[in-house]
Amino acid sequence: MITGPTASGKSVLAIHLAKRYNGEIISADSRQIYKGLKIGSGAVTKKEMSGIPHHLIGIANPKKTFTVSDYKKLARKELGKIWKRNKLPIMVGGTGLYIRAVVDGLVIPEVKPNLKLRKELDNKTVAELSQTLKKMDLRRWKEIDRQNPRRLIRAIEIATILGKVPKLKTEPLEAETLFLGVKKEGKEFKSKVQRRVGEMIKAGLVAETQRLVKLGVPEKKMREFGFEYSSALDFIGGKMGSKFELSEKITKLTLDYAKRQMTWFKKDGRIQWVMSSKEALDSARKFLYY
Repeated sequence: MITGPTASGKSVLAIHLAKRYNGEIISADSRQIYKGLKIGSGAVTKKEMSGIPHHLIGIANPKKTFTVSDYKKLARKELGKIWKRNKLPIMVGGTGLYIRAVVDGLVIPEVKPNLKLRKELDNKTVAELSQTLKKMDLRRWKEIDRQNPRRLIRAIEIATILGKVPKLKTEPLEAETLFLGVKKEGKEFKSKVQRRVGEMIKAGLVAETQRLVKLGVPEKKMREFGFEYSSALDFIGGKMGSKFELSEKITKLTLDYAKRQMTWFKKDGRIQWVMSSKEALDSARKFLYY
């Protein structure tokens, strides 16, 4: 498992390891799972894949809800197929809940969507949603991403029906797992983020956003796909005067998001943090051949 904050170089490292150790890659990214979200989600291109098989990228309808349970089921199925081919499965992504669902086997409570409640909660700010969940379920509030309105609404929905979000049961994966975390910091990381955002806009982030809207993806849903698409919608709506301003906004939001991701990942003591591909290769070799 290769994880870490956005723009840290996880995909490049995963491909490097897959070439070295006869591997195949499973994406653990909650946006790359959807069709049409290539540029804004930072999905690897066919060329960048370098012939390495990649799974669970661009398979879900962006108009429909795709749950953590859906991901767990599909990812475990892909793991089985890769093992049968005598290949090394390499999961890569920054969606912590996806990772835990597969490796730890989180059993997500079956609670049907409450459309009436969701409509009421849609009008609340992120801060208001956070305070609502805090009053209802302090334990869940402490561990959730409090900047993610979709997850906050779902947690409130579950707490409303069940009284509180139950402590999730687990059905751990019957396999040893090496957790590698790619860590980038300081000016080097900021420069990398700036380059990535510039390339994203040049590649057509705005056009991709417009295309998804034309396909019928609601604006609210688009904004749930992340600040890249939300910012592009603001640009399209005339709330920004230039693509430079768009780039600056997304860069700042990316850096803020990376900090929140690191706060999440630091809670998992299984992760071995690496600063270079050499460190990662050394850890992988010891894990596989010790």
